[in-house]
Amino acid sequence: MTTPAMSPQQKARLDAMKHQFQQRRRIADHMKRVKHKVAVYSGKGGVGKTTVAVNLAVTLAQKGHRVGILDADIDCPNVVRAMKVDRRPEYDNERFIPSEKWGVKVLSMGFFQENEEEAIIFRGPMIHNAITQFLEMTDWEDLDYLLVDLPPGTSDAPLTIMQTIPLDGFVIVATPQELAKIDAKRSINMIRKMNLRVLGVVENYVGEVFGSGAGEALAQEVNAPFLGQLRLRSDYLDTSKPTVLLSPQVREEYEHIAEQVIRALEEKAASA
Repeated sequence: MTTPAMSPQQKARLDAMKHQFQQRRRIADHMKRVKHKVAVYSGKGGVGKTTVAVNLAVTLAQKGHRVGILDADIDCPNVVRAMKVDRRPEYDNERFIPSEKWGVKVLSMGFFQENEEEAIIFRGPMIHNAITQFLEMTDWEDLDYLLVDLPPGTSDAPLTIMQTIPLDGFVIVATPQELAKIDAKRSINMIRKMNLRVLGVVENYVGEVFGSGAGEALAQEVNAPFLGQLRLRSDYLDTSKPTVLLSPQVREEYEHIAEQVIRALEEKAASA
């Protein structure tokens, strides 16, 4: 009995699946020297996700760990400015060599903008290609932690990361406002639909202006660890360095969150 010939559409879908599988395998092999890969994520913009990613990365580096941060927000990359990186990554033998600042290796689309005030207008396939090129072509060398600063929402960029990097988990950033809590829950639901792990929830902008408690309530609702609160402080007005390098109070908050993230990763490894 002969096997029916595939239609052009079926062959195209099969070829696409093979390509995606091979690409994921290449990226996984390429990133074997990175011990822990953690995404910082939220369904809503403006919750301080990049600030959390940058300060958490620097905190881990200050504790003696080898750390990198990948800015996966292709449309609006902000990590370069937040980290105050003044040197572009090198390109050698078809590999990007990340820049380094405050003990953290950094790669971002922001390095490749001629003018940071210009909009990067990419459609979905272009975003996907840019992210996968970064993943395949960056030589992080040996890292204990790679933090991936994801753009908000549940569309192409976060989906590409979830489908291509073997992530160890997600840190969800929420704020006390009702709408931010709802959007954070949407992002958690997306993560779990992809069969990935939520390491915990951080509540940002806590204080008299926005209130507090929504992040901890969200963690309870979705049965996820609550990693800690970050208060809304005037210390963040000084942008000359990541705030953990300027404020003992902010550093203490991030050290607590870093310890919770490390513990969650250790528990994941133990249960594997």
